Amino acid sequence: MLTNLLIGLLTMALCLFVQLALLSIAIHYYSRHKSSVNSSPWSTLVVLNIVMALLVFGNLAQVTVWALLFRMLGEFQELAVAVYHSGVNFSTLGYGDIVMSERWRLLGPLEAANGILMLGVSTAVITAAVSDIMKDYVARQNRDGL
Repeated sequence: MLTNLLIGLLTMALCLFVQLALLSIAIHYYSRHKSSVNSSPWSTLVVLNIVMALLVFGNLAQVTVWALLFRMLGEFQELAVAVYHSGVNFSTLGYGDIVMSERWRLLGPLEAANGILMLGVSTAVITAAVSDIMKDYVARQNRDGL
């Protein structure tokens, strides 16, 4: 069990690094393109979609990190099966159609905890961006007397 915890926590730390890297890129992109937001609905949609895509890419990268770990531990022969199982764990769906061996089973809940935290971070960033856009929009409407 301690081995599972150690491996799981190290993998979570690596995933946090991946999340922070893509989060930094997404925030940098948003801050550079914020001036084009609200100039039209299309530009707002494009900026938000790019921010969202960067965050989703970060989450998919983390799913892949866990899948590669499962392959290294000998849990899965095919990468596609490992990625599927990892995605089910990361998103906390927990279908249960594929179960890991008893030796490494604790890694599933650790990945689920990692996933719920990182998906929450992604959700918070999108929510903050939308809130920022709405705040600027309302301020502009009040300033223009509309």
